[in-house]
Amino acid sequence: MSLADQVIATLHGPMLWLPVTLAIYAAGTALYRRFGKAPFLNPTFITIAGVAVILMMGAVPYQKYFEAVSVLHYLLGTAVVALALPLYGNLKRLQGRCLAMMLALAAGSLASILVGMAVASLAGASRFAILSLAPKSATAAVSMEIARLIGGVPAVTGVLTILTGIIGAVAGPYVLDLAGIRTPEARGFALGVTSHGIATARAFSEGEIAGSFAGLGMALNAILTACVAPYLIGIFGFGP
Repeated sequence: MSLADQVIATLHGPMLWLPVTLAIYAAGTALYRRFGKAPFLNPTFITIAGVAVILMMGAVPYQKYFEAVSVLHYLLGTAVVALALPLYGNLKRLQGRCLAMMLALAAGSLASILVGMAVASLAGASRFAILSLAPKSATAAVSMEIARLIGGVPAVTGVLTILTGIIGAVAGPYVLDLAGIRTPEARGFALGVTSHGIATARAFSEGEIAGSFAGLGMALNAILTACVAPYLIGIFGFGP
């Protein structure tokens, strides 16, 4: 077997991609810390971009990559459950904030759904695109299932959800700074509601309190989006 054939076989094999993904993430994390945790150097964004470039350059099908790193998808579920631990340690911080948080949750969730649908409609997007866009601020597993149930395209929703998370993680801290929002509870909750897990990881880089409230916001928004999205698309005439 020639060297070129060996390289191709390695690229298409199952052993390479997990260490490559972890190495890129480690490098992205080091870069992120080196430059003072600048939001635009978000490690998740760097990892996604780096892996995508390598896959395209090597002409490696995504399915092969997905199979090689399936353990990460399993661990993602346990990581989401583990978010309950820091929240439990900060339960006392919920006192006196529940009503404000419920109002913020409703405003953030409804705005995400309705503004996305409105912009897509004004841009002349197809019905399927609008339905795929509606649940984009819920975490990926939930948003894709919602899209399937309401008639959208889950694969498109998955891409839009990831983009929403990346944009929120990168731009969200700057927007919150400009708005003068400094308290970690408010910053974390806002990031979690609007940009789910990727922004929640960003919130944890600001501290445990911000990360805990981001995890809470992410979970509550996923539940609320699942409940209201099917009704909203019916009210506005996008239902079946």
